[in-house]
Amino acid sequence: MDTTLTANALMAEQDKRITETISQERGRLRNFIRRRVPDANEAEDILQDVFFEYVEAYRLPEPIEQVGAWLFRVARNRIIDRFRKKREVALPEMPGEEEDGHWLEEVLPSADAGPEAAYARSVLLEELYAALEELPREQRDVFIAHELDGRSFKELAAEKNVAVNTLLARKRYAVLHLRVRLQTIYDEFDL
Repeated sequence: MDTTLTANALMAEQDKRITETISQERGRLRNFIRRRVPDANEAEDILQDVFFEYVEAYRLPEPIEQVGAWLFRVARNRIIDRFRKKREVALPEMPGEEEDGHWLEEVLPSADAGPEAAYARSVLLEELYAALEELPREQRDVFIAHELDGRSFKELAAEKNVAVNTLLARKRYAVLHLRVRLQTIYDEFDL
């Protein structure tokens, strides 16, 4: 009977410490997760997974040395696991070789689709401009002229005295580079 009282007292003390730690760390940990996971329900699921894992680990004979750091490491790992589980969505392919196909319109979220979409659009545009600087001048020029300035390939061909097919090929190489360069960011926003 004495052993039962000691075991119950020990469990009660462990429960009290677990509850205190969760109360102390909940706000910071929730903010950490919410900054990385846009969906509030998914963020709450991750938070609960982290606390569940903490309770299980706390009951093990080996103590957790730095609880705060341990919780954040587990949260980061759960976030990474969630992103890995999500189906990867590829950036849209370049439209067929028709003259008025605009790739950029398909890739960027609408600015009118809410604050998350507007933020995603601004981040993608910022990365797009950085990626454009990596392109050879001819590819960059045709991409900007067609996608951003809205000029037709026929108009550009006449102005530069270059065949339409050459301009299409340059734009295609530009789009292929941009697709690879922007894919990671595109995946992060789950567009």
